Amino acid sequence: MPLPSSSLKPKSENSSATMLNSMEEVNVRQWEAAAEAAGSRRLKKHVAFEDKLEDESKERPKEKPKSKAKGSEDDDPASLLRQHEALLKQKRRRPKSLAFVPRVSSLGRRPSDADGEEPKSTPPPPKKTGPVSWRDLPQKRQLFILTMARLSEPITQTSLQAYMFYQLRSFDPSLPASTISAQAGILQGCFTGAQFLTAMLWGRAADADWGGRKRVLLMGLFGTCVSAIGFGFSRSFLQAAIFRFVGGILNGNVGVIRTMVSEIIKEKKYQSRAFLLLPMCFNIGVIVGPICGGLLADPVGSYPSVFGDNSFFGGKDGVWWMKHWPYALPNLVSAMFLFSAAAGVFFGLEETLESLRDKPDLGLRIAHSISALLRRVFKRRNPQYTAVHDQDIDTPGTESYDLENRTPTTPIAPATPLTPLSVARRSRQKLPFRRIFTSNVLFTLLSHFLLAFHIGTFNNLWFIFLSTPRFDPAAPFPPSHTQQSLRMSPSQPHPSPSPLLPSLTSKTTAFSFTGGLGMPPRTVGFAMAVLGLIGITLQLAVYPRVNALLGTLRSYRTFLCLFPLTYSLAPYLAIVPSSSPPPGPASGPLLWLALGAVLFIQVLARTFALPANTILVNNCSPHPSVLGTVHGIGQSVSSASRTLGPVLGGWLFGVGLQKGVVGGVWWGLAGMAMVGWVASGWVFEGDGHEIWLEGEKDEGQGGR
Repeated sequence: MPLPSSSLKPKSENSSATMLNSMEEVNVRQWEAAAEAAGSRRLKKHVAFEDKLEDESKERPKEKPKSKAKGSEDDDPASLLRQHEALLKQKRRRPKSLAFVPRVSSLGRRPSDADGEEPKSTPPPPKKTGPVSWRDLPQKRQLFILTMARLSEPITQTSLQAYMFYQLRSFDPSLPASTISAQAGILQGCFTGAQFLTAMLWGRAADADWGGRKRVLLMGLFGTCVSAIGFGFSRSFLQAAIFRFVGGILNGNVGVIRTMVSEIIKEKKYQSRAFLLLPMCFNIGVIVGPICGGLLADPVGSYPSVFGDNSFFGGKDGVWWMKHWPYALPNLVSAMFLFSAAAGVFFGLEETLESLRDKPDLGLRIAHSISALLRRVFKRRNPQYTAVHDQDIDTPGTESYDLENRTPTTPIAPATPLTPLSVARRSRQKLPFRRIFTSNVLFTLLSHFLLAFHIGTFNNLWFIFLSTPRFDPAAPFPPSHTQQSLRMSPSQPHPSPSPLLPSLTSKTTAFSFTGGLGMPPRTVGFAMAVLGLIGITLQLAVYPRVNALLGTLRSYRTFLCLFPLTYSLAPYLAIVPSSSPPPGPASGPLLWLALGAVLFIQVLARTFALPANTILVNNCSPHPSVLGTVHGIGQSVSSASRTLGPVLGGWLFGVGLQKGVVGGVWWGLAGMAMVGWVASGWVFEGDGHEIWLEGEKDEGQGGR
């Protein structure tokens, strides 16, 4: 028969009292042991001092020792023993405040206080400030999964750029280069335009309890995977545009990944390294994607002995589906990258949204069950242990998660315990949407728009410019443009100072030239990979030190001024002397040297501008509850600019080819970059919590 609750109450009270008394006894015994040890050390010190005085008096017998004055009985050992006994009696009293786990430092100070000495406080040594290394980053496993998810998308997007010009030409070989360049801009705009329409909605879904960061990220990866497969098997421009639009609608991953990185890395000293991972993924994707796309595009035409007629894999008639869809193979490889990244997110990534952290996660439970099964199958008799880095150990006040039950366990209780009311208020309070747009948010988004506009336009124009046929005097286009040359003055011709440089005649001006470089997909892929190689080198060797020296905002403003320079110089690559005559592709050491110089300036500016811009967008959030929404808005703004820029840039590039002024769009892009540099003067770095809601400051002060 169960006992009533009233009969259990005295037992509970007695157990609580017993526990409290035992804690007090342990506390008192610790103070007694410390005081006794200190007293004995004090006694030994004075006895040794007396022995030393006796030895000195024996060595100098003629000198008479001075008589002790009254009141100096404290130096006598017997007096010290009496002080020690009084100290023990005093410590046997009940202390005013309980210390369940006394600190060693406080125990060491108590004896000196009892002896009447002032405790000497030594200031801590100054901490050395310097750039944070990669090994110092916390939560490396979670950052690795996010990095793989981010890396898969640049690989897919940049893979298209290596062969997009030639895939569009395969749809209708009769189209001129100016029309194909406009179509390439439209395809790029379909993806980013769809992102502009849905990125803010995905950001709101990532902040909602019914959505979450992880679900939105999975949806984006699977949507991009489907889009890549459909684009590879397209047979017309309309089909390709539809699949690009579908991929953009389902993809809001950039803002979600930035939000998750900021929630995993909360300390500002780690942000420069953590947010550097995202542009680094882009540079790695720029290396891997174009090379992969250039090598795998049109495999029957590129490797006829392997996939063509009477080949090893093709047999008598060749590989049918590769001949029917020549650009499907690189898209299938990209889809494999995306699917692998989605699997890693599903089985290994933890939810970072605060309201969903404690809820069960199906993917993590399956991963834990599989790992437990593998451990039982391949169990080692002598388990090996490895050292854990300090940053990966849970610190006081942080939660650790069990992968199976998703139950948070707190290793050490926080200084101020959270009441159910405060927890409910923290999870329930969210900043209204109308209060998001503070002045700093607006100026940061404006600067973000301009930066994404000219960088996105450059990325789209660059592969079009590399693939566009060179100017051929035998078949000039436009027909009125008969020579490709420069002149210093409209009235006087100037001979070339060197046979390697273009001749300066009076036929044209320094701004009237046309054509591209005419590179095939393989060479385009290599040229795009050069851009990524330079970016990786600068990010690993230069960025950490310079950013630590200048800071986020200062480095952002400093390197923005390099973009106008590189955009002004880029079109002149069309008139750099080549070792091969037109209409063949441009080549030669002088060309690659000039191309590398232009890319170095552009990548140097981008290496510092993109991570700084991401940090500024993250820190301009007025409240933590709308962080995902702010990143969603930022991605929408970026998508709008990357939609307008490539479409407008591709059209203007085609107009420049028709008019014989191919550099016009590049110089207009340089003017836009100058406007972005001026607009950065109104941006300041926030702290991510500019607006405080009711009761939050009280909770924050109580937590301190």
